[in-house]
Amino acid sequence: MGRTAGRKVSCHAIQGRSPGWHHGGILIIAILCIACTFLFASDAVAQCSARDVLRNHLKLKQAPSGPQIPIKSAVDVPAWKTIRIGTFANFFALSNALDAAGCGIGNSAGEILARPTFTVSATTTSVELFTVSAAELGFRTDTALLADIYARAKQLGFGLAAAEVGPQLRLQYFDQPIGEFLIIGMEPIRTWQGAPVILNVANGGAGLILIGQDGSADAQIPAASRFVFVRSHETAPAEAVALVGH
Repeated sequence: MGRTAGRKVSCHAIQGRSPGWHHGGILIIAILCIACTFLFASDAVAQCSARDVLRNHLKLKQAPSGPQIPIKSAVDVPAWKTIRIGTFANFFALSNALDAAGCGIGNSAGEILARPTFTVSATTTSVELFTVSAAELGFRTDTALLADIYARAKQLGFGLAAAEVGPQLRLQYFDQPIGEFLIIGMEPIRTWQGAPVILNVANGGAGLILIGQDGSADAQIPAASRFVFVRSHETAPAEAVALVGH
């Protein structure tokens, strides 16, 4: 309200300062006022833009870093964030929401979102999400195979998220710290050419974006990379499990 009012005052001030202008001058003023209103509307919608990301960054911390302490069980990990899925009727509505928010969508991410195998939930549901790195899952090497990371996560009591979690998290995580890239632990979806792709909710500093990355079983993932999982419905192991060492 304050920003809009300020812009209106500016437009009136121009009119009051030039009472002798002819109709052409009045037309220019009207155009300027319309432009002010349009810019305000854009500010309210484009929450994923680089400008808004940088503004939010002034209030936020950087992406978390520090020692990667291996966890023993998913039951020991607190929920990181709860989001809602099933809030859009179909892919088109979800895609339009991402576009309206100004969120970027990478080429491969956009392609798999449009595939028939990408579906949205028919009912609105709350989903608890958990974030862990490959190192916290017990991998001591610089990289680990995606298949091994998934297997280890399952062993500890985590489960793969629905593909819808990726775009929904992008829409419900506007305050993502700069430099954070979250790989969605999900079953890969194949592009039209057959390449398996998984989603990554990212903030590289130029705006909030949803990108795709190699989802093949033998994809090499840096151990510091963070994944988003859900908690498995199966009982997580209560005892400590030997660390993975490849």
